[in-house]
Amino acid sequence: MGQNLILNAADHGFTVVAYNRTTSKVDHFLENEAKGKPILGAHSIEELCAKLKRPRRVILLVKAGWPVDSFIEQLLPFMEKGDIIIDGGNSHFPDSNRRFKELGEKGIYFVGSGVSGGEEGARYGPSLMPGGAKEAWPHIKDIFQSIAAKSDGEPCCDWVGDAGAGHYVKMVHNGIEYGDMQLICEAYDIMKRVGKFSDKEISEVFGTWNKGVLDSFLIEITTDILAFNDDDGTPLVEKILDSAGQKGTGKWTAINALDLGMPVTLIGEAVFSRCLSALKDERRRASTLLAGPEIPDDLITDKKAFIDDLEQALYASKIISYAQGFMLIREAAKEYKWDLNFPSIALMWRGGCIIRSVFLGEITAAYRENANLENLLFHPFFNKAITKAQSGWRKTLATAVSVGIPTPAFSTALAFYDGYRSEQLPANLLQAQRDYFGAHTFQVLPEKANAKYEVGKAIHVNWTGRGGDVSASTYDA
Repeated sequence: MGQNLILNAADHGFTVVAYNRTTSKVDHFLENEAKGKPILGAHSIEELCAKLKRPRRVILLVKAGWPVDSFIEQLLPFMEKGDIIIDGGNSHFPDSNRRFKELGEKGIYFVGSGVSGGEEGARYGPSLMPGGAKEAWPHIKDIFQSIAAKSDGEPCCDWVGDAGAGHYVKMVHNGIEYGDMQLICEAYDIMKRVGKFSDKEISEVFGTWNKGVLDSFLIEITTDILAFNDDDGTPLVEKILDSAGQKGTGKWTAINALDLGMPVTLIGEAVFSRCLSALKDERRRASTLLAGPEIPDDLITDKKAFIDDLEQALYASKIISYAQGFMLIREAAKEYKWDLNFPSIALMWRGGCIIRSVFLGEITAAYRENANLENLLFHPFFNKAITKAQSGWRKTLATAVSVGIPTPAFSTALAFYDGYRSEQLPANLLQAQRDYFGAHTFQVLPEKANAKYEVGKAIHVNWTGRGGDVSASTYDA
């Protein structure tokens, strides 16, 4: 990605200095891909800094964690106040918060920027999500917005917010990516096992979906993957071990959602689904020991209706995933005191990145119409879309459950929707249970309040007559 970002910037008229700790790679790059372009080479960090005009703008594309800190330490002796260090890797946002503070104290402007789009995106236009020292933005804005992907002529890059906000938004982007991929895999599994479709047929379905409301990069590549045959003429995807890897950003999103008390259930289930997939040997044994329903060959009698329902289930679940993601970002803005630009965040994801889709254009429009929108589900477009999708969504899940097909992401999306639209949830019983066994107290509904049970008061009841009247202290974990 570093090499391709350099080429991208050079194509847009910027002179770039390239450095790699393996200096032979620098020489090879200059003699080949970079030949004839406004690209200079450096064989040391000192030389790199000496060749940059002030304020120096250095972007690091290295592995997250200690390598970032190591390179920053190597850079500092050759940098001056007002210079800018940009971390373009997938760093965890608390690390970016720390680096922002530590470098700020030295007079160095730190920017933590999410970069999405893979190698191709880096070369021809990624999604860029910069945040950190606002003073740095005027010095990097033209570069970033020139090399970024464009959506309807607008760059998929804008200033996100202070400290680690850029990497936070990238983290949530990756979490949503986990969810999108899991939903697509569940749709594939349902078509394959319930509908008995071939990989070629499933590819054709995804290809059709990619021309409608589900038009997106991930649907597009899924179409290609399922149509790809190995040298022996059989689908390559069927030869791949069903054990998923992960690099941590989805897990970080799920953990942060728990920390902030936000029900980002779909990303959480997507992470756990990867964990379950990794238990391949155990699942092999379980498949011979644990019984489940048989799937009849003639279960689906109307394939078109089956596919239409599945499309609606995927679309509705995708809406829930993004609604949850933006709920989390909104809560993070409050918690970390970031002034985030929600329309720009949606626009940044509209092109160049892995989750780019037509769908994000509607999210951008929704937040431009109302930057303080409480929840995407409250906007007329998404409200209407999810209402229309409900019948097919529920039918698809009912079918999957009846024949034992796991649909953790689809299922949690619907469960969240039904929970979110419920004025009354059974947490009243849960609070009573907590007070019964641990004197954790409860509050009463405003309409049920009286002289004995006051509104907002922490109440403990001696449920059995054998307990005490002293309640436990209350706190949020």
